[in-house]
Amino acid sequence: MSPQTLRPKTTLLIRNLIGYSSLRRGFILITLAFACFGLSPGTQATDTGSVVAGNNTADGTRVLTVRTTGVDNSGFGFEALFKDDAGSFNTATGFEALFANTSGNSNTASGASALENNISGSANTATGTNALFSNTTGADNTADGFNALFSNTTGANNTATGFDALFNNKTVNGVAGQDNTATGYEALFNNTIGSRNTAFGDSALLNNTTASDNTATGYQALDKNMTGSGNTATGVLALFSNTGGTENTAIGYEALADNTTASFNTATGYLALANNTTGNANTADGYQALYSNTTVSGVAGTENTATGFQALYSNTTSSDNTAVGNQALYMNTAGENTAVGHNTLFANTTGSGNTAIGSGALRTNNIGNSNNAIGVDALQDNTSGSGNVAAGVSALASNTMGSRNTAYGGAALDSNKTGNDNTAVGDLALSSSTGSSNIAIGSGAGSALTTGSNNIDIGAPGAGGESARIRIGVQGTQTATNIAGIFNSAITGTAVVVNSNARLGVASSSARFKDEIKPMEKASEAILALKPVTFRYKEEIDPDRVAQFGLVAEEVEKVDPDLVTRDDKGEAYTVRYEAVNAMLLNEFLKEHRKVQEQNRKIQEQEATITELKSTVAQQEKGLQSVAMRLEEQASQIQRVSAQVEGSKGAPQMVLNNQ
Repeated sequence: MSPQTLRPKTTLLIRNLIGYSSLRRGFILITLAFACFGLSPGTQATDTGSVVAGNNTADGTRVLTVRTTGVDNSGFGFEALFKDDAGSFNTATGFEALFANTSGNSNTASGASALENNISGSANTATGTNALFSNTTGADNTADGFNALFSNTTGANNTATGFDALFNNKTVNGVAGQDNTATGYEALFNNTIGSRNTAFGDSALLNNTTASDNTATGYQALDKNMTGSGNTATGVLALFSNTGGTENTAIGYEALADNTTASFNTATGYLALANNTTGNANTADGYQALYSNTTVSGVAGTENTATGFQALYSNTTSSDNTAVGNQALYMNTAGENTAVGHNTLFANTTGSGNTAIGSGALRTNNIGNSNNAIGVDALQDNTSGSGNVAAGVSALASNTMGSRNTAYGGAALDSNKTGNDNTAVGDLALSSSTGSSNIAIGSGAGSALTTGSNNIDIGAPGAGGESARIRIGVQGTQTATNIAGIFNSAITGTAVVVNSNARLGVASSSARFKDEIKPMEKASEAILALKPVTFRYKEEIDPDRVAQFGLVAEEVEKVDPDLVTRDDKGEAYTVRYEAVNAMLLNEFLKEHRKVQEQNRKIQEQEATITELKSTVAQQEKGLQSVAMRLEEQASQIQRVSAQVEGSKGAPQMVLNNQ
């Protein structure tokens, strides 16, 4: 029945007409006019006080006038259950309540024109003027309030409580809105064929038309939703602007208030995701969490998660961020950051790929990328440094622009500001360092290092501004060193030595490292007093008790104190065998020079002898010549003698060469 043909009413609730559409004002004005007519003396109902056959009760003018087989009906009021024929178990109280019902069963109508047009619908309950007014065959509906479910005809299983609740719910092209629940002034007012919606609150789901599976609790929650389905809004103005977005959840005042078509968002808290319009798959839990997330030039922030007071508050179009904690990622506008803890990544704007876990972690980071901070105040002062890893309370806390640093442990690399490529593992490791490319492992390792770079400190505190130094352990704390892979490992190279300060190195022979250089001369003669011995080390030192050959330090000390090194108590500890070797060389060279001198002299003597032999040979040759001349003279004499003898002359003296 159209509003222009409404029958007279007995009672109406007079309401303020300002703000109503002309059609709705017409409904109320006509209702008021008919009510005045119905209350005039000539048209008042007649109380019959009769009991109609079939356990029916009729009290009022033209009540149950056409009943044939209907039983257990009760009609109270002018034309209540007027057309009921076969309908049973119905109760109608009020002017024309259940007026057109013919065969519907188990209906309850209380109020002027309540369920007035119901024909065969059953198990409906209508309380209030015009409640379920247009219902014809719809069943299992409950309407409580003026005009509640007013337009419903065949829709079933709807519940409307409140003025104009589910007012426009109807059947379109054979499809009816069903299984809806609306509680509150104009809740689900414009719903037509949407089903399984729940609206609780003034104007909740007011504009919903065909969407289904929405839940709205609160003043104007999901107020503008038309076709979006699967949404849940709890709170004043929650999901207020949503029109076609689906499967969103908003809990809190104005949570997701500006969302229009975005889907799969979850907002819990006052103004959470309040400005989001088209960004999808965001989760905001907390006061103003993801408050600024929106769409700019077609780009929307998506797949962000913010939990905590104003978490990701300033984020607009960036995506894939996770913020858990009070004001975590508060100023963020970039993507792929993770912040867990109070004020974590608070000042981050364009830095991406950062992870901060712990109150104040990466708090001042602004444009730094790919940083990881775990611990209270870890990397808290970082602004533009990138690629840093900090785990521990105040780890890398002072770092501002340093990059590629790694700190594990409380206050590790705490003082580093601009140093790069440092690694600190352990509580207070490299805590005072400001240099670069340092490595420290162990509690307090490198803690005494300040400005130096390229150091490695393992279980050692380091020292001041030294650079390019390796320190392992603390002298006096560690008393033995075992390193695998050395014994029985053949290699060429130079012997490594250790000094009394536990420094390892190669004893250099270059003049670049020496001064006061002078010949050893007689200083090496001390080794001639040394007494080499054979011995075996005690079992705690050498379980195999291998025979050894060497010297006894205490005995060597008596000969030359400079030939021994001492322990931390100042006692003789070991022999400086390298010095002994040098002294042996000197003594050898000295003896070698003596031998050379002796050889020179021998050679000189041999030369003299050779010369003498030559002289003797020459003398012998001269003697031989003399002898030969003598022999020749003797021969001549003999010949002369023979001649003389042959001539028998008087003897004469003949001299040679005459």
